[in-house]
Amino acid sequence: MQPRGLGRLYDQAESQGGYFTTREAADAGVSTRLLTHYVAAGDIERIAHGVYRLTRFPAHRFGDAIAATLWVGEGSAVSHDSALAVYGLGPAMPVVVHVTVSRPFRGSRAGVVVHRAPLGPDEMTVWDDVPVVSALRALTDVAAGIDPALAAEASRDAIQRGLITPTTITTYLNERPDAEHLAAILLPTDDETIAR
Repeated sequence: MQPRGLGRLYDQAESQGGYFTTREAADAGVSTRLLTHYVAAGDIERIAHGVYRLTRFPAHRFGDAIAATLWVGEGSAVSHDSALAVYGLGPAMPVVVHVTVSRPFRGSRAGVVVHRAPLGPDEMTVWDDVPVVSALRALTDVAAGIDPALAAEASRDAIQRGLITPTTITTYLNERPDAEHLAAILLPTDDETIAR
C-alpha cells in the first residue's frame, strides 16, 4: 500500500508524465522533509532544482522536455525544434530542449535554452503530456531562425497529417512583417501539392 503522500504525488504527476514540482508537492500536502524521505527511499528522484520524478512511473520519452517546462514554471512551453520533435514533424533531433516563456526568467540549466517571447493562449497546448507551443508557432520559430529547411520539411509533414493547412499558415503569418519570407518556407509549392 502506498503512503498517502506518495499517492497524492501520483495523482498530481499523472498528467505530467510522472513529473512534479516542489510547489505541487506542497499543494498536495507533501512537505519538503517528506520529499527528502521519498528521495532517500528511491520512490522519487530529483531531476532539477524544484523538479522531481516518480521512479515507479513509466519513463516518458519526452521526460526531459516536461521537466524543463516545470523547471521554467507556469506559462512555459516546449518550443522551436524541440516542439517539432514532440509533434514528430520532420527529422528534428534537437540536442537541447528549447522552452519559451512570456514572463521574465533568469535561471540557466545545462541542456535547456529558454526563450523569452510573447505566447498567446492559442499558441500553447499539451501534446503527449508535454506543454508545447502550437505546431504553427514551432514551425514559424524554426523557419525564422534555427533551420528553414527543417521548417519546410516539418511543415509538409504537418499538412499531410492534418495538423495545419495552407490557409491556417497564411492566416497565422498575416500579421508578421516577415510573412512573405516565412510563407515561402512553410507553404507547399504547386509541385508539392500535385505530388500529394
